[in-house]
Amino acid sequence: MIGNAFVLALREIRRSVMRSVLTTLGIVIGVVSVIAMVMLGDATTAYVTESISKLGTNMLIVRPGQDRRGPRTEDSSARRFDDKDLQAIKRDVTSIRAAAPVASSGVNAVYGNQNYTTNLEGSDNDYFAVKDWVFATGRSFSQAELQSGKAVCVIGETVRRELFGAQDPIDAKLRLGKFSCQVIGLLESKGAAMFGMDQDDIVVVPIRLIQRRVTGNQEISMILASATSPQVIEEAKESITLLLRERRRIHQGDEDDFSVRDMREMVQTLSSTTKMLTVLLGAVAAISLLVGGIGIMNIMLVSVTERTREIGIRLAIGALEREVLLQFLIEAVVLSMLGGVIGMVLGVSTGVGIALFFDLPLIFNSMIVVVAFGFSVMVGVLFGYFPARKAARLNPIDALRHE
Repeated sequence: MIGNAFVLALREIRRSVMRSVLTTLGIVIGVVSVIAMVMLGDATTAYVTESISKLGTNMLIVRPGQDRRGPRTEDSSARRFDDKDLQAIKRDVTSIRAAAPVASSGVNAVYGNQNYTTNLEGSDNDYFAVKDWVFATGRSFSQAELQSGKAVCVIGETVRRELFGAQDPIDAKLRLGKFSCQVIGLLESKGAAMFGMDQDDIVVVPIRLIQRRVTGNQEISMILASATSPQVIEEAKESITLLLRERRRIHQGDEDDFSVRDMREMVQTLSSTTKMLTVLLGAVAAISLLVGGIGIMNIMLVSVTERTREIGIRLAIGALEREVLLQFLIEAVVLSMLGGVIGMVLGVSTGVGIALFFDLPLIFNSMIVVVAFGFSVMVGVLFGYFPARKAARLNPIDALRHE
């Protein structure tokens, strides 16, 4: 019985090809939208995670001022760190492998007739260890250069490209604002990090140089530390927090005047945001599936009206109500299944195309493909049942009289 109803459904669909195509179009658009939006959301989440991981492995960021979520603004009321705080962290916190001071400023870099505005950061060699930075050529700072604050610098790939072009930058003299420095190293390219920030747009100098020639004080605006392993990140955070509370004489019960954050918090915060947006986009896209279901119901009601006499003949020669019900229900389900299959192919193709166009990681979510197809079939059943029931309950005599 089911096989016969299936054959009849296919025959009716072939008889009105254009109407069938337009009917399934709503389902196709709905399935494509759901799959593409979820793939885009998953790709965005993966991109955020990958971008943050580029900043450094197991990295902790220690800043003066209370911890505030959202965009960070400089807290001028909080006391900055100094070299003694840094040395205490290196000496007493055993769960970190490196800790680097950071004093930063924007600067206009000039070489020959080329100039470029970049980020100037003062630090030491632990800066490269914390950020997992590899040298493409040249070297890091010597101990003598760090202690004396000698005018030497290490540049990122973007700075090299903008100022030196195809030239070798090593040993070149680079002017940074009011002073010049000798380029001793070039960092390998890391590319963009979160929010499109270019990590290669950087010039690193000994921190004593930037303190003496730019900031004019011995303060450290930030400390970057790297835990020895992911398992001890929480231990490292607690140790640094307890140490700094003691050094800054913060009494029990008082809030910290500094913050210690790790990259996992940023990953979790941003990932939860992108996942929520993915759910919202998927829900909005799913509405179009309901619209497609309404379209199927509308066309099936029209089909019942057009075929009233045919239905009456079938009922008059002995067809059961459930056979008529099954015929029209299967016809609606076949239409929704065709739309679901076409939507799956186009949805995955659209998701791949969007990922390639925006240079996002390609994440294939097989579960959402199955769910979208299953939902399209369910829509066919739900919205096809009412027209099918109406057809099955027609009075044969009234149906035969219908013109």
